[in-house]
Amino acid sequence: MVATRPVALVTGASSGIGKETARAFVAAGFEVIGTGRKTSGLTPPAGVTYLDLDVGDDDSATTAVAEVIDRFGRIDVLVNNAGIGASGAVEENSLAQAQNVLNINVLGVIRMTKAVLPHMRAQGAGRVINISSVLGVAPQPFMALYVASKHALEGYSESLDHEVREHGLRVLLVQPAYTRTSFETNAAQPDTPLPLYAERRRDFDEMVAEAMEKGDAPAVVAKVIVTAATDKKPKLRYTAGPLASRVTTARRLVPAGVFDKQIRKNNRLPA
Repeated sequence: MVATRPVALVTGASSGIGKETARAFVAAGFEVIGTGRKTSGLTPPAGVTYLDLDVGDDDSATTAVAEVIDRFGRIDVLVNNAGIGASGAVEENSLAQAQNVLNINVLGVIRMTKAVLPHMRAQGAGRVINISSVLGVAPQPFMALYVASKHALEGYSESLDHEVREHGLRVLLVQPAYTRTSFETNAAQPDTPLPLYAERRRDFDEMVAEAMEKGDAPAVVAKVIVTAATDKKPKLRYTAGPLASRVTTARRLVPAGVFDKQIRKNNRLPA
């Protein structure tokens, strides 16, 4: 079977940004497959087909893509949204914790992208939308593992976009800021906490909680993702929401010393 409508595959679609993105693609006229680690018992949004997928596992990634191709005959858009957060000072995160974050946030994207590229090249068209973050271009104390994963995703995506563009494919980035989801509450906590950092970490947790309350709705990000997938003249990077726009603009234009002082002020760190 070959779908008569364009097909979008959205990872991490059982909640939050991914779920709203799946809904937005349905509204835009796509066949939509949303994935999650365990989707049995979950009710997908209208028009969305759920599929089990663990982006941290090689076989799971290739099997899921093969299943979508077998059922729909094509994949026009891959949205790499699945990810995991992590907090704590670097000294408080074990190497095993670092490996897990990078396996999901970076290697998970690489697994899925490598699985879809041959099919997209055969079609002569396709887009991979990687969900980055403003923390893909800016630092954030007490989130170094997550920040490292998003910085890696930025470089990977921009480099790959140059490789595949001549084949009719694009690899694009969407950069949200704080978004009102359960992502932060589900973030991995430091597995080797140290009293030395306890006070700073409490300040960080308070700052994040306040920012999340004021964050963008997931639908704001979802709308930008669909725009990236459907723009006739796509851009490499799309910011999602006013805060994301301010941060990425400041990173480009504000002198490094001033930007550094603002990071420390925002995080209640000594000058």
